[in-house]
Amino acid sequence: MSRTLSAKKAESLALQFPANDQKLPPRERIVSTATQLFREHGIRGIGVDAIADAASTNKMTLYRHFGSKDELVCETLRRASEKAEAIWRDLETAHPGDPKSQLRAWVEARTESLCGKHVGCDLANAAIELKGEGHPAYGVIERHKAEQRDRLEALCLAAGAREPTLLADTLTLLLEGARVTRQAMGNATCCNHFSKACNAAMTAFV
Repeated sequence: MSRTLSAKKAESLALQFPANDQKLPPRERIVSTATQLFREHGIRGIGVDAIADAASTNKMTLYRHFGSKDELVCETLRRASEKAEAIWRDLETAHPGDPKSQLRAWVEARTESLCGKHVGCDLANAAIELKGEGHPAYGVIERHKAEQRDRLEALCLAAGAREPTLLADTLTLLLEGARVTRQAMGNATCCNHFSKACNAAMTAFV
C-alpha cells in the first residue's frame, strides 16, 4: 500500500481545515492546506492530488501557482519562517529599548509555543524527513535557522550577556531539544523545565 494519502481520503480532511475558506485565493488555500497536511502526514506522505482536493481546487491550478511539489514545500516553509520573524517584531514592540525584557519575553513566547497544540517545528521536521535527498527546502531551512540563531545572539549581546554566543547557543539547544522531547514524551514536564532551564542560563550569563 502506498504511503501517500489518497485523494479520496483528503477530500474528507478538507472539512477539518477551517483555513480553507472559499473566500481565500486558491494560492492561499493551497499553501494553508499543504502546511496542515504536511504536519499531519509528513511531506512524503501526501501527494499533490490530495492537497488540491483538500484545498477545494485541482492539480492544474496547484501547478499553475507552484511549478512542483518541491516548490510548494519551500513556500510552506518560507511562510513558517515569516511567522517566526513576526515574533521578533512583537518583542521589540512590546519592550522597546529593553533587550533584557525582550529576552525574557522570548523565553515566554517560546514556552507558550512549545506547549501549544502544534507540536514541533515545521522547518526542523522537514529537515529530518528530507535528510539526504538534496531537497531545495534545505536552503530555506538553513537560512531560517541561521537567522534565528543570529537574532538571538544579537539580543543576548544587547542584553549585556557576558558570553552572548554561548548563551544564544545554549538557548537554541534548549529550544530544539524541548521540541523533540515533547514529540517523543509529551509535555507533562517539558514546558516547565524548558522555561526554568532558560531562565537559569540567562541568570548565569546576564
